[in-house]
Amino acid sequence: MRLNPASEFLSLSLSIPLSPLSLSLYTSPPPSLSSPVSLSGSAIKRIPLLLNRRAAPFFSPSFTVIKFVDIHDTHGNLQRQQAVYFSAEMSYRGVGFGGADSPPSIQRETMTEIEGVPIISSVTQSWDQIRNFKARPDDVLIATYPKAGTTWMVEIVDCIMNDGDTERCKRSPTHDRAPFMELNPPKPFPSGLQQLASMASPRLVKTHLPVQLVPQSFWENDCKVIYVARNAKDNLVSYYHFQHMNQGLPETGSWEHYISSFLSGQVPWGSWFDHVIGWWESKAEHRVLYLFYEDLKEDPAREIERVARFLGKGLDQAVIDRITDHTSFSQMKENPMANYSTLPAFIFNQAVSPFMRKGTVGDWKQHFTVSQSERFDEEYRRRLAGTSLRFRTEL
Repeated sequence: MRLNPASEFLSLSLSIPLSPLSLSLYTSPPPSLSSPVSLSGSAIKRIPLLLNRRAAPFFSPSFTVIKFVDIHDTHGNLQRQQAVYFSAEMSYRGVGFGGADSPPSIQRETMTEIEGVPIISSVTQSWDQIRNFKARPDDVLIATYPKAGTTWMVEIVDCIMNDGDTERCKRSPTHDRAPFMELNPPKPFPSGLQQLASMASPRLVKTHLPVQLVPQSFWENDCKVIYVARNAKDNLVSYYHFQHMNQGLPETGSWEHYISSFLSGQVPWGSWFDHVIGWWESKAEHRVLYLFYEDLKEDPAREIERVARFLGKGLDQAVIDRITDHTSFSQMKENPMANYSTLPAFIFNQAVSPFMRKGTVGDWKQHFTVSQSERFDEEYRRRLAGTSLRFRTEL
């Protein structure tokens, strides 16, 4: 069986003996290699290609992962592992494939600590491997506090590293192009470390770790790091909505409770204050380009050019303009390779809140009461009093 690299989806229709159940399988990320690939399987009845992503019922809550398959080139070389999901179209009740009565689900994580930093428990399970991660000299590390513009920066950097070839940047989802280093999901999903180990150089590496927890190999290899910081109020609002829709993160509690948790640093990946200040101070010792979300919103072309210069890429204005358009919020919101719509709803429930929600500066005004804002500002002034770090909360 050969897959066309130009196709967005592979649909496999299977016949299941002794039951009136039919399964449709889809691969994600979609095959997008430079040459045809071979895929082996069993009980395959037919292989229609679905060129329109929206034609597939991919947002069904009945999706779950069943296995990973190896994708080889025509010479037998392993190219990648492909995640395979299934959707069960039930013709009777009671079949145990996560049907309408029992959709697949994952458990929300509990919180623990690593060196005093609150973090989800799955990270601690692979902490020795994360701490001893072997960075390569040409790795580019994209570091942020959660929901500070991570996906936006990954898309920008991927475009720059591919010389503005925006079509190539649609080859696979964000989480495949820039693996999340400390991600350690339940099987059969691969961990960030497993993804990175199989990647060719140069690699984009994503992390939310505070600077003191970053593996030493990044500093020993003098790797380039791009850090994006976002003003605390908007960051809190975005993180609150994200924790609601991300079915693997701990419950948020009420809005009022979440404000208290955020101010005290009792949220996954710890204190926003410690995070942004620690990375700000790291610029004195390491090759860190420190960017602000608000500056990117104000003049994206200017900031994209800064990133390109930092990466040693000389891009002409036409390329900068093309990247600016491709990485605009409106474009990324509709881009299935950037908006995380390739993840099933039992992981990212975008009916609760879209992954690409608003992408604005100042949305906090729609959430904070006057008293909540005053309380927040008091703690903010106290925590940032001894630093030169300054943020804008509106444009």
